[in-house]
Amino acid sequence: MSKELSYTIEEVSQLLKVSKLTIYDLVKKGELPVFRVGRQMRMDATDLELYINNHKSSTSPVAEPPGNEVKDSLTLVISGQDMVLDILGQHIQKHSSYKTLRSNTGSLSGLISMYNGDSDIVSLHMFDGDTGEYNLPYIKKILVGYPYILLNLVSRKAGLYVKKGNPFGLTNWTDLKHKDLAIINRERGSGARILLDEQLRIHRISSKDLKGYANEETNHLSVASAVSAGKADVGVGIEKAAKIVGVDFVPLITERYDLVMLKSPKNEELINVVKRILSSNPFQAEINALGDYDISQTGSIIYETY
Repeated sequence: MSKELSYTIEEVSQLLKVSKLTIYDLVKKGELPVFRVGRQMRMDATDLELYINNHKSSTSPVAEPPGNEVKDSLTLVISGQDMVLDILGQHIQKHSSYKTLRSNTGSLSGLISMYNGDSDIVSLHMFDGDTGEYNLPYIKKILVGYPYILLNLVSRKAGLYVKKGNPFGLTNWTDLKHKDLAIINRERGSGARILLDEQLRIHRISSKDLKGYANEETNHLSVASAVSAGKADVGVGIEKAAKIVGVDFVPLITERYDLVMLKSPKNEELINVVKRILSSNPFQAEINALGDYDISQTGSIIYETY
């Protein structure tokens, strides 16, 4: 390992054969030191080697249920990929004593990580085809037995990335049945993947009939870039990424992008901080200036258990 100067979080997770969320948790607890290059966290090879040597004969602690485990109260993990979360993290650090770490995992994976006690704030955009509702149907099934609060972050358009001029003339989900169409997919557990799979189910389209369904990218920008580069004819994602990359966009649904946090005595201060920030004029003005985000519900309580 010492041949490499430093590693990304993903590379460390691969070397140790654990999830990225486990590595983020170790960073958060101060057990693995990191440094930043821009927005990316990296780890010295010597620090990783030292951690491994120090834990060769140690045993793993028994995990506590979410909300009850002993945590560093000054460091948070925010799960999700949208740039709005970076702005939220900056405001949290500016207006409180909390420090933030970002875990770039998809919605479902982030929610499961919260159930396992590895994330403090999870962003969600998961469409339920049976109810037409976002997020809450999934939260109710996964966070069973745990009190939580669901707050709106923003709303945004989701739909199809297509090449300039939309050569296949795509206008709706059923157009994905076109036999010559090649799709680029998102990874399992992401909100965009769930949206596609639910729409395929609703419209009785078999994923086996979609050329390229098994080809995956791990974020909106990569999907849009694959379409732009001609690696695929279509992909599912949000409007903002289409404009950044420069591909055409077919809006098909307005999705609610929410934040969920567990309610506990330890999290009471955090919840109040996030509420104040989401409702503040400076935060909303900064988001509004980005364009392509609807802040009309930002900060509103979508659901809360008691």
